[in-house]
Amino acid sequence: MTGRFSWFLRAAAGAVAVVALVAGCSTADTGADSEPAGGGAFPVTVASGPAASGTGVTIAERPDAVVSLSPSATETLWAVGAGAQVVAVDDRSDYPAGVPTTDLSGYSPNVEAILGKNPDLVIASDDTGGLVSGLKAAGVPTLLLPAADTLADAYAQVERVGVATGHADEASALAARMRAEVDAVVAATPHRDAPLRYFHELDDTLYTITGDTFLGEIYGRFGLESIADGVGSGDRYPQLTAEYVVAADPDLIFLADGQCCGVTPATVAARPGWAGMRAVTGNQVRVLDEDLASRWGPRVVDLVREVGAAVAAQPVPAG
Repeated sequence: MTGRFSWFLRAAAGAVAVVALVAGCSTADTGADSEPAGGGAFPVTVASGPAASGTGVTIAERPDAVVSLSPSATETLWAVGAGAQVVAVDDRSDYPAGVPTTDLSGYSPNVEAILGKNPDLVIASDDTGGLVSGLKAAGVPTLLLPAADTLADAYAQVERVGVATGHADEASALAARMRAEVDAVVAATPHRDAPLRYFHELDDTLYTITGDTFLGEIYGRFGLESIADGVGSGDRYPQLTAEYVVAADPDLIFLADGQCCGVTPATVAARPGWAGMRAVTGNQVRVLDEDLASRWGPRVVDLVREVGAAVAAQPVPAG
């Protein structure tokens, strides 16, 4: 399993939606239909981490030295207008251009190295290696934003980042715009009575996703069904065999391993038995941008557009 995919799977496997957000002494729902909480006043307390064990993190003053250990959080910080408040981002954060990328790791964080950036807020996807307790001992609040399970989670996290950094209004507007753009792309894509079936390749050892995942929800919005839904193991990220994929004969194949593993439509077609699959013969093997396919920030709209374009390219049966 590639390091890139193992990082994504680690984050996704532990994701639990956290939709409560508290601003000052009041509590506001940050779900799909919620109003923005707060207007930039501090202190604020923002829900942090998995709902089963997480508590609110209190941010006393507007942070001006933010460290992001999550590429999705990094993209969100810039999208809500908080980029100027960020002093360092992790080694996987590379968007937008010019972010202050460092050798800090979100996968195996080093508390001492993080504190060396003199942060007044750290945002991460996981509490790994004693991250939260170590930073708390130094008086630095940590906002945990686990991998999103649903689109609603992604929108809610945008709003949390906005409140935590003093950009609640901008974040609320961004989340609403993301929701509207996703809905518009889905609505503009031709509907078909019989669902298309897809195989989403996470890496070249044939790990994939089921419909019960963040990516699965995106595909499901277009009426697509994962061939892994029939595996029956209960694993949301199962590893399939080549024989299983060939026998399932999906209508569409999405490759999220083009950059990491050099997988292309041509290499897929060259796999034993794959050349006759309908996705291959119909030129429906699509290479996805790996960053879009492994992050849950504002650019999820771009991923939705990619999937919508692939679905729209499939002929709709007459009648």
